Amino acid sequence: MNSQACLLLQKQLKDLCKHPVDGFSAGLVDEKNIFEWSVTIIGPPDTLYEGGFFYAIMSFPQNYPNSPPTVRFTSDIWHPNVYPDGRVCISILHPPGDDPSGYELASERWTPVHTVESIMLSIISMLSGPNDESPANVEAAKEWREKRDEFKKKVSRCVRKSQEML
Repeated sequence: MNSQACLLLQKQLKDLCKHPVDGFSAGLVDEKNIFEWSVTIIGPPDTLYEGGFFYAIMSFPQNYPNSPPTVRFTSDIWHPNVYPDGRVCISILHPPGDDPSGYELASERWTPVHTVESIMLSIISMLSGPNDESPANVEAAKEWREKRDEFKKKVSRCVRKSQEML
């Protein structure tokens, strides 16, 4: 087990407990495993996701912070940048270095300066403004572009369902 990663994650968890950040909360899935966090993301105000409570699991690799964690929604969510299985697809969660497909700049991808807070704020930003140019969910992106009313209805159903899970 990587003690540097453990210490860094413990510090980030402690900081978030002392200084909560608007829009999300985080804690450990299991007190014995610092590498797996449960997060709750509150749908950002003035967005289609407003009023929703979306749950996700953030899993950190043993070599964190040199490699990014993965984030997977466990709540139903309809979004162009979320794969159908719930995995979040945003640039800062992609491995460091050059993008093999040439779409992203290395500066947009993971760097060890990112924290749980910066990741969560990026996900909240993603909810506020989907990137439909390189979608993880092609069907959601197509609806976002071409059938906005249907997209809104699906998101509304996800928000309602998330509220019922409380």
